[in-house]
Amino acid sequence: MIDHRMPIRSRLIFIFIFLSTIVVSCQGKVQDLAPVIGPQASPFLPPTVVSQKPAASTPAQIITNIPRISPTPTCIDNLTFQDDLTIKDGTKVTAGTMLDKRWQVTNSGSCNWDNRYRLKLIAGSDMSAPVEQALYPARSGTSIIIRIIFTAPAEPGTYRSAWQAFNPNGEAFGDPFFIEIVVKG
Repeated sequence: MIDHRMPIRSRLIFIFIFLSTIVVSCQGKVQDLAPVIGPQASPFLPPTVVSQKPAASTPAQIITNIPRISPTPTCIDNLTFQDDLTIKDGTKVTAGTMLDKRWQVTNSGSCNWDNRYRLKLIAGSDMSAPVEQALYPARSGTSIIIRIIFTAPAEPGTYRSAWQAFNPNGEAFGDPFFIEIVVKG
């Protein structure tokens, strides 16, 4: 046994000799000695010892494979549409009218949106709005208001402009949202 009054260096040497003895006596075949506690136990992958047979004039070599540490899981992007706050679908407007459209959405993913997140037109008319815009920064779980200024087209008819959020990798995510108006003739 280790005497706790021994200097640390002596303890480490003792532990090294002890472990070396175990590896040599097992002839390189170390088995998983971790007790099984039950289904609640967290998985444990001990290092694997692989023994190579020595050549006639070379000493035995022991190679230790260290398990790779998995990287931190990446977050998940999501946007959930909540409500049209201004300009309800089918609203009748006059040609050339400036339209201040606002939607309430929630960052329902686990990623926090920063200045790298964008809104992009995915279908329909841009109605004079920039086709790509910054997405308002928002922490995961918060609700925000998205605002885009449109101009009603000159020609009478029904117009729809659909938008979606994009992450820093250029991947679309979440619910698309839109404005739909009827320009009076």
